[in-house]
Amino acid sequence: MVAPNYELKHRVALVIQYLGAHFHGWQRQLQLRTVQAEIEEAIERVLGYPVTLHGAGRTDTGVHAAAQVAHFDATGPIPAERWAPILNSYLPDDILIRGSASVKSNWHARFDAKWRRYRYTLYTEPRPNLFVKPFSWHYYYAALDENLIRSALQPLLGKHHLAAFHRAGSRRKHSWVEIQAAECDRQGAFINIEIQADGFLYGMVRLLVGLLVDVGRGSLSLERFTELWQQQQREYVKYAAPPQGLCLLRVGYADFPFSQEVWYDTLPQLVLPTTPENPVIKRQHLSASN
Repeated sequence: MVAPNYELKHRVALVIQYLGAHFHGWQRQLQLRTVQAEIEEAIERVLGYPVTLHGAGRTDTGVHAAAQVAHFDATGPIPAERWAPILNSYLPDDILIRGSASVKSNWHARFDAKWRRYRYTLYTEPRPNLFVKPFSWHYYYAALDENLIRSALQPLLGKHHLAAFHRAGSRRKHSWVEIQAAECDRQGAFINIEIQADGFLYGMVRLLVGLLVDVGRGSLSLERFTELWQQQQREYVKYAAPPQGLCLLRVGYADFPFSQEVWYDTLPQLVLPTTPENPVIKRQHLSASN
């Protein structure tokens, strides 16, 4: 029997959840707390040497993730499936590894991803609620019509140049994005907006939601909303929705080693008891993609 060669590198994929409130985003930054840095430091404590963790996407400061995906290379005898419980014993309470698995040496969390999906949650009840505050934008200044928001999303389906929703400071050289699904639903006092795309621009979803709220409150027409992004009028897109309402919901791959219960819908939807003023409205899909 041939002894295993522990010097050979093997690639490990992770499905990761984190609460974004106390992080300066995903990407490692000097002297700032980030998700990537916390996990890399935990891996280094186990292996005894530094590694680089490659994520599927770079969430911004304050943004959550229900199923972020990342990978790293390691040597040693630890089986890939054991990395999740091992890392969870080292990580802080606002990061959790949902699962770990072995992948091919050329598999890449970022470059092999076919799509990413985000959900933004607005809380429209006039009274504040401490238990939903960390995961939603408390928007009570005006009534929001989710049907108008849904109608505004429909023309975005397909491949478009979305420079109007591209924050300054990005290294990306273009603003082309293929929107694969765009949905809006109301669950009582909560409005959920979900966007799925092949990739996302820096600050894109928060800028988009900020403008969609103007549509929902009736201060921006559907025609003007569409004109703004089609004509790339970035100067008129001034307000970004706050980060705590945004969550990276999941990432899609053609070849993914995890079962659906690990990654598919791990973010519970916020739902409060309904009242005559806030009826639950069944979700209406603009796309069957998920």
